[in-house]
Amino acid sequence: MQRVCFLLKVRADRLDEYRERHETVWPGMLRALREAGWRNYSLFLRQDGLLVGYLETEDFEAAKAAMEATDVNARWQAEMADYFEALDGERPDEAMRPLTEVFHLA
Repeated sequence: MQRVCFLLKVRADRLDEYRERHETVWPGMLRALREAGWRNYSLFLRQDGLLVGYLETEDFEAAKAAMEATDVNARWQAEMADYFEALDGERPDEAMRPLTEVFHLA
């Protein structure tokens, strides 16, 4: 099982709205994530907009590719893109760059 952690930056003027959007994630998006192999997926948001994502999956590249193949993900990413800073033309899911794990207490 791979443990994946990534960072993104939510725009300061959109923090409350971003939180609200994640209180009602579309059922189809939740289903697609599960079917693509995303497990134990969490998002943590710091007051300054730093977003820390964590998930577990058998194969992160395969899990991302499975999501990229879904229509619901394309619609979700299009709606969420305006919430983020510094995407450099990428969708939010394309900007997720895994951090290197340096320690894990098993």
